[in-house]
Amino acid sequence: MTSSDIVLVHSSDLHVDDDPHQGPYGEDGTTGLRVVLNAAKAHGADYVLLVGDIFDNNRQSAAIIEQCVAMLNEVDVPVIVLPGNHDPVTSDSVWLRGGLNQLPHVHIIGVTHDLTVHFPDHDLEVWGHAHVDYNNMVPLREPRLRTARWHVTLAHGHYEDDGVPPLRPSWLISNAEIEATRSDYLALGHWNRAAEVGTGTTVPAYYSGSPDLAKTVNVVRLRGNGTVAVAREAIVWD
Repeated sequence: MTSSDIVLVHSSDLHVDDDPHQGPYGEDGTTGLRVVLNAAKAHGADYVLLVGDIFDNNRQSAAIIEQCVAMLNEVDVPVIVLPGNHDPVTSDSVWLRGGLNQLPHVHIIGVTHDLTVHFPDHDLEVWGHAHVDYNNMVPLREPRLRTARWHVTLAHGHYEDDGVPPLRPSWLISNAEIEATRSDYLALGHWNRAAEVGTGTTVPAYYSGSPDLAKTVNVVRLRGNGTVAVAREAIVWD
């Protein structure tokens, strides 16, 4: 890594939950968020991308939301959040309760920002369509035109290769839609396994997978020479 690199740490599907019988982490339902934020610190992230289903549902207690606010308060870099199909921006959303939308360094697309967040220090723009209800939608509809040097897209949905009948009928993402973003990096959520998708010709498109199953985060380096490097790095469990 050089001093001109911009480091992004990408994760999704953390499924924070205050029901020990529902979430994947047992008694501590904030484990997914904690280990991802720790990984971001360990890898010297300049930005953290959390791409949907950070919470398992919108019925979380005030106590667990308060725990998440406290964890995020300790992060000293911008965190960009895209609400997913489990935690959409409904009137009773976790994003509108407990102060998550009041943290100045936490940027929630669909709440604190409509579609796009721009970071002038690195001339980086991050955009995406948040889930705003539980209905079907097209995550990569109406791609944004590039207005900054670095163009990063977030999308929470299900990728299907061209010509493959969709196994899941909702929130579909196609190769053509991926390419139309013209992104330097497309950060995906919704799959619990990590995977590179798309044609791989123009837009690097990656699912991070969930912390409990993938046991990694994606570390993305936007390099000063204009290239992008993506690596899966193991999460340290304590």
